[in-house]
Amino acid sequence: MTSLVIVESPNKVRSIAGYLGDGYVVDSSIGHIRDLPQGADQVPEKFKGQPWARLGVDIDNGFEPVYVVSADKKSQITKLKKLLKDADELVLATDEDREGEAIAWHLLDELKPKVPVKRIVFNEITKEAIQRAIANPRDVDMDLVDAQETRRILDRLYGYEISPVLWKKVMSGLSAGRVQSVATRLVVERERERMAFRTASYWDLEATFDAGAGHDPRRFPAKLASVDGARVATGSSFDNTGTLTAKNVVHLDEARAGALADAVRGETFSVRSVESKPYTRKPYAPFRTTTMQQEASRKFGFGAARTMQVAQRLYEGGHITYMRTDSTTLSQTAITAARSQVKELYGADYLPEKPRTYASKVKNAQEAHEAIRPAGEKFKTPAQTGLRGDELRLYELIWKRTIASQMLDARGTTATIRIGSQAASGEDLEFVSSGRTITFYGFLKAYVESGDDPEAQGDDQQTKLPNLSEGDAVTAAELGQAGHQTKPPARFTEASLIKELEDREIGRPSTYASIVGTIQNRGYVYKKGTALVPAWIAFSVTRLMEEHFGRLVQYEFTAELESVLDEVAGGREDRVHVLKAFWNGEGDRDTGLKRLVEDLGDIDARGLATFELGEGIAVRVGRYGPYVEGPPLTKADDGTETPTRANIPEDLPPDELTLDKAKELLATPAGAENVLGEHPETGLTVTARNGRFGPYVTEALPDDAPKGAKPRTASLFQTMSIDTVTLDDAVKLLTLPRVVGTDVDGSEITAQNGRYGPYLKKGTDSRSLEKEEQLLTLTEEEARAIYAQPKTFGRKAAKPPLKELGEDPVSGKPIVAKDGRFGAYVTDGEYNATLRKDDDVETLTHERAVELLAERRAKGPAKKAAKKTTKKAPAKKAAAKKTAAKKTTAKKTTAKKATKKS
Repeated sequence: MTSLVIVESPNKVRSIAGYLGDGYVVDSSIGHIRDLPQGADQVPEKFKGQPWARLGVDIDNGFEPVYVVSADKKSQITKLKKLLKDADELVLATDEDREGEAIAWHLLDELKPKVPVKRIVFNEITKEAIQRAIANPRDVDMDLVDAQETRRILDRLYGYEISPVLWKKVMSGLSAGRVQSVATRLVVERERERMAFRTASYWDLEATFDAGAGHDPRRFPAKLASVDGARVATGSSFDNTGTLTAKNVVHLDEARAGALADAVRGETFSVRSVESKPYTRKPYAPFRTTTMQQEASRKFGFGAARTMQVAQRLYEGGHITYMRTDSTTLSQTAITAARSQVKELYGADYLPEKPRTYASKVKNAQEAHEAIRPAGEKFKTPAQTGLRGDELRLYELIWKRTIASQMLDARGTTATIRIGSQAASGEDLEFVSSGRTITFYGFLKAYVESGDDPEAQGDDQQTKLPNLSEGDAVTAAELGQAGHQTKPPARFTEASLIKELEDREIGRPSTYASIVGTIQNRGYVYKKGTALVPAWIAFSVTRLMEEHFGRLVQYEFTAELESVLDEVAGGREDRVHVLKAFWNGEGDRDTGLKRLVEDLGDIDARGLATFELGEGIAVRVGRYGPYVEGPPLTKADDGTETPTRANIPEDLPPDELTLDKAKELLATPAGAENVLGEHPETGLTVTARNGRFGPYVTEALPDDAPKGAKPRTASLFQTMSIDTVTLDDAVKLLTLPRVVGTDVDGSEITAQNGRYGPYLKKGTDSRSLEKEEQLLTLTEEEARAIYAQPKTFGRKAAKPPLKELGEDPVSGKPIVAKDGRFGAYVTDGEYNATLRKDDDVETLTHERAVELLAERRAKGPAKKAAKKTTKKAPAKKAAAKKTAAKKTTAKKTTAKKATKKS
């Protein structure tokens, strides 16, 4: 008896075949085999002409979908059908989530087997798990299939009906998505908050107290907490507009804080109270998809997509369990393996009497029924896996988290000391110092989670305070005022956006990575470091969605729809009813998508793309990108007025485009020119302009210039600006490239300004120059002297590091900042990452360097230039074609004979 086993990924085939042995043929579907038509050319002929054909969904008859096999899967389907002919049984072993269940059903519907069919699922690729699955088959779960199909149709209706509205009213080529649009709105709303944010300043006193000899530690820090019983204002005392909203607080400015410091300097301080409490920290639950993505982002700088790609390889290699899950449950096998390893590695003192269990905090948690953990009945330590690179790091993270989840709590004490003094002015000042000591590390021996706030104290950090008692006297070793400013709400990172979506119950584990990737690939959001910044086009799209499709981008509505899909998956809701309610509306029919797109009303496209900054200046989102528009500077002879315009730099975040910044851009708009005068030799007008690639000078074309002629142009030196460049400067610049002279061998030497700076060129031999000014002053003798020196490849000898920044957590190698031909960059010896506009070598931190390298590493190795292939001679090419045609004909003839014979 032969069984054909079909899995999703070809990477699983070999290992699963090895576990099953003889009697089983294993192959893959290579993911989805069918989908809704992606274009008019894919719609089957019998449906063309139907009003719903472009949707690929018959909205008039039960929302029946039209599925087509994608072109790149037809050969695989043919192969599977051929294998099925020789099989006595079909085993569908696709993944155990909704997507996997749907793929199993599509295979069943497309292959139309005439042999018995079994559906098996497993959440790890180990021999025990595969054999257990084979022994416990089931039928295809049509409720899960309906849920996936409903989601797919909802997304098709949403995207195909709303995207055309964006094309007409905002910009062609845009797209809308059921969850994608909501995720974009979250990022835009956060940027709006930052744009509306106003900084508030506040001051306090910081002191270092001396407890005296015999205390450990002797010195400890404290901050001013209250003045005359009124709490001192902190950052949380202000709202985002900079208004003090807290009641019964004292708001200190610099002068008042300084006066208080002077008033208590030299005074006696005494301990007013000492409060000590037990401290307990419980271990974290094992990873589910989202928590794994968040922690990989914080610890390694991985994006969500990269994390899932690495996890997929680990799963297919049999190292971890299925990685798309919202469950935090561990099987009894896993609990036993984890407890055994805790005892082996850390001792029985770290093992709780009873196994720990974790209830999922995710509403309607389903899909795979176990948390992400190391595979197998006995966990391998990271060293035993033989893994390397990203796979080793992620496996170790999962392994540590799983082991820690079955360990004892961390225990310790927290202490708060209140210290007071009567100021010379009569005011009562009270300082507070807080500390924490850990007496038993428990699970922290194995695993410490990274916090979203890099300045927050980690779970394993301690701040020890001296052993003081009420009434003890202390002295102020250091005392001074400290100024602070409130900070705007932090932008989302990939990790925090995923957390926000999950907290709002929007989306599912299997969709988060694609959602985050989609809003970036569509140009709605871009990355600045690890932060997600919305592009101006996202503001226009979000405004249209809020004003005309408000319900569809409501967070509550999107979350409710996820719950409805869960009801379909559980067999408690009918798919057709859900789709009808979404399309036609339920109760209030005005809420249906059909009515919304049919009755759009009057959409002001210009208004959607205009964002006022004040004083008649606004941001506009145009066909070729965003720009700033201001009042006209001049009036034409016919009385018309043309507004001034300036392009917005691509890397300028919306919250940094203030009114002052807009005025600065308008002062030197792209296309604006500064007439410098007539060229003394040609008599042609010379102007300085601001162009797309920076400021430059140009000479007008003569009246008799031939068609297609281009004017002479030259970029300004870095030391020049469009406002200060003179006609003399321009005339000199327009001589470039300049013939300097000839070398001793008679070859011509020219001085040129290139993309990477000034250089000399002689034939194919180029030499870099130190300064741009040398282009105009270098003599033939000096040029010959440069060429007389041996050429140094790599431009120059290696420069010493500008700064050492510690070890990279990924490669384990030291990170240094260096000065390169494209500017300053950081490197760990494997990857180089150029510093961004806002980065400064002097203030560059280890964390920021790690972020830059992680972002560069995620892009993969630099692509090598493709090798040129030599074309076959025409005669040889024709002969090759003829031979191939003969072989094809022979194969077809053989196949026909075999078919007739059978």
